[in-house]
Amino acid sequence: MAKNFTPKGKIVRRLGVNIFGNPKYDRLLERRPTPPGQHGGGRRGKPSDYSRQLNEKQKVRFCYGLSEKQFRRVFDKAKQMKGITGHNMLILLERRLDNMVYRLGFASSRTEARLFVRHGHFLVNGRKVNIPSYLVRAGDVIEVREKSRKIAKISESLDSVMRRGIPAWLELERDAFKGSVKTLPEREELTSPVFEEQLIVELYSK
Repeated sequence: MAKNFTPKGKIVRRLGVNIFGNPKYDRLLERRPTPPGQHGGGRRGKPSDYSRQLNEKQKVRFCYGLSEKQFRRVFDKAKQMKGITGHNMLILLERRLDNMVYRLGFASSRTEARLFVRHGHFLVNGRKVNIPSYLVRAGDVIEVREKSRKIAKISESLDSVMRRGIPAWLELERDAFKGSVKTLPEREELTSPVFEEQLIVELYSK
């Protein structure tokens, strides 16, 4: 992703939802529920349809850490697939290796997961993969390389993953530093965070 130097706290306040999953942003929204900036607390009219659509796209894009170009590429691929475009898009995003590393608890954030993947710390079905956008399939096994298992941040994240929870369609073998994709998720299983993907479809259909 093209580097975004905007503080995550500002992004969360601007979008009005904790898209990063870290509890500290929930506390931030409780303390400062208004958008950042000197006019953030002012009265606002009802948002336009375009504003709602754009806001929803930004939520998903920032959540998964994609540039605009990368995100549009995912959307275009989802549109070519059978089924509902919005559902396909979210499932493609979930299938990214960096997201799987985060979901399994090997990293505390998708940003950290992306860094770990790029540095070659993970194997998929026994082969090193260092491409964050690599799409995993049902039955794939993701594991930390033997020499990377001493990395403190990976161990710390695994120790705390139970508080965040692991999706039912994944399975983690904590002591083996290994996780597997039991099945690809259905749309109704993707509930954290909650997205209105149809708004994104409407935005790109104009």
